[in-house]
Amino acid sequence: MRIELATLPGDNRHPNEDFVSVALPATGRGGALVLLDGVTPPPSGETGCAHGVPWFTARLGGALLELAVARPDLPLADCLGEAISRTAHAHRDTCDLTHRRTPQATVVLTRWDDEQVSHLVLSDSALLLESPDGTVCPILDDRIARLAATGPVTDAQRNAEGGFFTAAADPQAARRAVTGTVPRSAVRSLSALTDGATRWVEVFEEGDWAACHTLLSKEGPETLIAAVRALESRTALRGKRHDDAAAAYVEL
Repeated sequence: MRIELATLPGDNRHPNEDFVSVALPATGRGGALVLLDGVTPPPSGETGCAHGVPWFTARLGGALLELAVARPDLPLADCLGEAISRTAHAHRDTCDLTHRRTPQATVVLTRWDDEQVSHLVLSDSALLLESPDGTVCPILDDRIARLAATGPVTDAQRNAEGGFFTAAADPQAARRAVTGTVPRSAVRSLSALTDGATRWVEVFEEGDWAACHTLLSKEGPETLIAAVRALESRTALRGKRHDDAAAAYVEL
């Protein structure tokens, strides 16, 4: 098995809000990957939370990884719902969890064993599954993209019917995730990327998802993120020039 992870903050003056980790159980069978992209607060910084997004992604990511590995009987959506509940409980008494900008994150979660590979994607991070014949299947939650195609995406559409969903304080958001299971024999490798890394495909159009996965396979996540940074540095972009970026590659 080959596992490579990389993450880089968009600005070294601020903490990285992304989270990526892999766990391999002591039984030696299977494993789990968690990748989160913390949602950056607005310029005012107002979130109703005393802790901040990096604290939130670390707590949520840690809980999610532990549940995915320790509870193989628990569907991934239930793992996410429980991880959200645990994280909310950890700061419910000190923070306003009803604030629309309470710390939150996009989620990619995948778990594999000898028989199957299960996956969950919530919001605009990406999971890529490569089959033994080299075909790459992107697993995407495209609600933000569909909203953006019809006009500006607004805060009112966040965690709302007809809008898009993130992992924040409501465990029911886990039921909105894109989930599925495929046979273990149908997956040779997989990769996961936050939207700071998916810019290689979605913003700069350097290649499609298959080409992105091939780059990760041949040269690794650090090379992909470095390529994105180089493209950002010479391109005029709306919004943030550099975003936190995280990517993972797992060869099963």
